[in-house]
Amino acid sequence: MPVNLSYVGKRMESVTHTYDERDVMLYALGVGAGPDELQFVYQRDLKVLPTFAVIPAFPAMLNLGGAMEVNPVMVLHGEQRIELHAPIPTSGTIVTTPTIKAMYDKGKGALVLVETESVDAKGKLLFRNTSGIFARGEGGFGGERGPSGPRNVPPNRAPDKSIAMPTRPDQALLYRLSGDMNPLHADPEFARMAGYERPILHGLCTFGFAGRAVLRAWCNDDPARLKSFEVRFSGVVYPGETITTDMWQISPGKIVLTAKTERGEAVLTGAAAEVAT
Repeated sequence: MPVNLSYVGKRMESVTHTYDERDVMLYALGVGAGPDELQFVYQRDLKVLPTFAVIPAFPAMLNLGGAMEVNPVMVLHGEQRIELHAPIPTSGTIVTTPTIKAMYDKGKGALVLVETESVDAKGKLLFRNTSGIFARGEGGFGGERGPSGPRNVPPNRAPDKSIAMPTRPDQALLYRLSGDMNPLHADPEFARMAGYERPILHGLCTFGFAGRAVLRAWCNDDPARLKSFEVRFSGVVYPGETITTDMWQISPGKIVLTAKTERGEAVLTGAAAEVAT
């Protein structure tokens, strides 16, 4: 189905997500938290990882309506940003409203930027997500190419902090229970159809691992100190690999980072976090 540029700027249908403490703990386990981060996986004094913000918003991120209809095999998650405006409750109902902010013609594909606003039952803004959805084969429609070039480039020195976190062989199977049931992350045959040797880890799971690294290195594991976090998905992680997040402080409260696996492939680039100092 051709790209429909008339949808740019339109607010799409809202999505309601109700969750409880079990969902919060399951998400934390899905992005690798364990006994050394008990506050995120145990109900006593439970806290919510900031990157959980992607979960209530996830269905709305993909709510492209009539803007574009694509084959799921051809869809890639290109980039992700969260902005935290209030502590995320450990349970409740969140209403998320998406807006298609832009649709860019990248030649071999179309990049759709979707911004979502998520509010609690009283209408209080909790967080915003901005997602870049890349649809292979949907380019060439004559639209603007959009911004290009590197951003959040690390300085030419050794990282200030580096944290390596192993993933489990069943990490993708665990993470998908938080809502992203794409067979690309579970079904070997489907993964081969998409061009991968085996199922890959969800990009948003890698996002969660890197978010935990930032939280540990710069926030003393206090979720209230993370104000924003953005990444570009540059490569894939296979479950069982180790994700190493290298981090540089470039100004007070501003961190740039990259992440890679033991294969040396960069899996997150153009990444940055804002933290309360």
